[in-house]
Amino acid sequence: MNDPAHQEMLAPLQASVKEQGDLVRQLKADKAAENDIKLAVTELKARKKKLEDKLLEISKVEEGDQIDRAKLEDLLKQRFFYDMSFSIYGGITGLYDFGPMGCMVKTNLIQAWRDMFVLEEQMLEVDCSMLTPESVLKASGHAERFADTMIKDLVSGECFRADHLINAAIEKMLTDKKISVEKKQELQKLIPLVESMSKEEMKNVIEKYSIKSPSTGSALSEPLDFNLMFETSIGPAAKIKGFLRPETAQGIFVNFKRLLDFNAGKLPFAAAQIGNAFRNEISPRSGLIRVREFTMAEIEHFVDPSNKTHPKFDSVSDVKVPLYSACAQMDGKLPAEMTLQQALKDELISNETLAYFLGRIYLFMVHIGLDPKKIRFRQHLSNEMAHYAKDCWDAEVKTTYGWVECVGCADRSCFDLLQHSKATGIKLVAERSLAKPTERSIVEVNPIKATIGKRFKKDSKLVQQTLASLSASEVEEVANNLSSKGSHSLAANGVTFEIDTTTVEVKRYKKTIHVEEFTPSVVEPSFGIGRLMYALFEHNFKIREGDEQRTYLTLPPAIAPYKCSVLPLSNNAEFQPFIKELSKNLTRVGVSHKVDTSSTAIGRRYARTDQIAIPFGITVDFDSLKEPHTATLRERDTRKQIRASMLELPEIIRDLSLNKRTWKDVIESYPSFEQQENTK
Repeated sequence: MNDPAHQEMLAPLQASVKEQGDLVRQLKADKAAENDIKLAVTELKARKKKLEDKLLEISKVEEGDQIDRAKLEDLLKQRFFYDMSFSIYGGITGLYDFGPMGCMVKTNLIQAWRDMFVLEEQMLEVDCSMLTPESVLKASGHAERFADTMIKDLVSGECFRADHLINAAIEKMLTDKKISVEKKQELQKLIPLVESMSKEEMKNVIEKYSIKSPSTGSALSEPLDFNLMFETSIGPAAKIKGFLRPETAQGIFVNFKRLLDFNAGKLPFAAAQIGNAFRNEISPRSGLIRVREFTMAEIEHFVDPSNKTHPKFDSVSDVKVPLYSACAQMDGKLPAEMTLQQALKDELISNETLAYFLGRIYLFMVHIGLDPKKIRFRQHLSNEMAHYAKDCWDAEVKTTYGWVECVGCADRSCFDLLQHSKATGIKLVAERSLAKPTERSIVEVNPIKATIGKRFKKDSKLVQQTLASLSASEVEEVANNLSSKGSHSLAANGVTFEIDTTTVEVKRYKKTIHVEEFTPSVVEPSFGIGRLMYALFEHNFKIREGDEQRTYLTLPPAIAPYKCSVLPLSNNAEFQPFIKELSKNLTRVGVSHKVDTSSTAIGRRYARTDQIAIPFGITVDFDSLKEPHTATLRERDTRKQIRASMLELPEIIRDLSLNKRTWKDVIESYPSFEQQENTK
């Protein structure tokens, strides 16, 4: 065994055995590490599942699922805030009529908007035509691109908006208790992407998850584009094709030159417009949230693209707002609350002017009575943002229908003005002074009117407009082609015209420039009045504790339809002179009010006024007949009452309605009045 030759033969075998042993030990260690990793991954998945379930639970509570929507809608219909148009004929989906209460709420909401934006920001308000020629909407891109993706039930022919149908199908699948965790996560990741999917992507999702018609269970057609604009004709001969405007913005853009002149040529400035817009929605739903005719309040803030600071940003820089960035959405994170100053510093919001308007929008929404806990700003994902937009955020409000976009705020860059300028040949530009004069080489291509008319006849105006709308680089290209080739092909409205040195002349010269022209950028906050109204109704809908049938609305005084009710305790004739005098004095100080002289019990009349959100109520009782003449003043939400002189009450209510005085201050200043409300 000790033979050296034998030992030499065994050495490689021993080394191999040792190496195999080392490999086995390493494999065991790797297997143990792999098991540890698997356990860690399983633990992380379990923790993630618990977190998702908790977030879903929190979300349900925050969504206000405790609100009885049927009771709210019954109140709104019963007290005629609004109802479906032409209801005695069966109604038309997506069209609504506002009753007396709805009109007053809408008027007050618009007035609050005017006060906070038009007046406070010194905006220039316009009122433009709702009928819009096709040429305007071709230039803006609406004629070609203003469409939703539609899908049809192949059996019944019923039409659905494709993204809504897919989302509804996904939500239904998520409620299936048999669904796997992996598939649930897969579906949850799809939800924020559906709205911006292409037709092909939607088709693939429908096929992958076997989505059928929600009405009949039948197969669905392939997705197709459906233009949302209502088409019409202008004039008795119907020669001018037109549309009902899908937004109010274009009326402001086409009037930019006049507005700039009115503002003495100074930037920045903002123009505003309130009016109706029309969209032929594929499947209107959710009451006022998705309709075919609606009121918009839009602002176009024109600013130098090289300087998007805002002089009043400091007034909102410390305002904290919940921002749901595109990155957070893609990573499955929650919105982050931060100051606008911090959001700018982190480059979450692209510029100061956009951040300023986000702050003003948030303050407005809280001012009119929306719950701050149910407001967020969601940033558009890259695949849903318009190609020309620099940044875009939607102010979304949580309702029982989920998160609803109520205000959009976008940096639209120079797109709209450039498009209308290109279409008309009219420069829609502003000027800025240069720090010091500079000499520049100028190139002009001017039409020779004597020959251009003969050559192009009826198209001569179009050719001249196209020449006038050329950018500096395009003018240089035309001039170079004329110099080298003697001609240039000019495209206009899909037609090509050949121009040469007999129809245009080229001028080159030096010029000392003191100012330069530029096309302003536009930051656009766009408010949906109907959606804001509905969100207000939901956020302010209440049921009296202990009385499930006693529903009411807690709209703030500025938005409430009436500021005050005037109620005699009974039909006693002695009360009538005091009721008339109170009504006269309330009108004198501008307080809208409702007089209820019915014989119903006072508690029931209080309940009726609470239902229509009247914040204050004056009651004339038998003590009012004594000198000095006093009456009680009741506050809707707390139901607390004070007693004050009839001469003082109109001014008190006016000050409360204008936020010049608080109810707490009134309670501390006047003697309280205690009386049990009897609704029987």
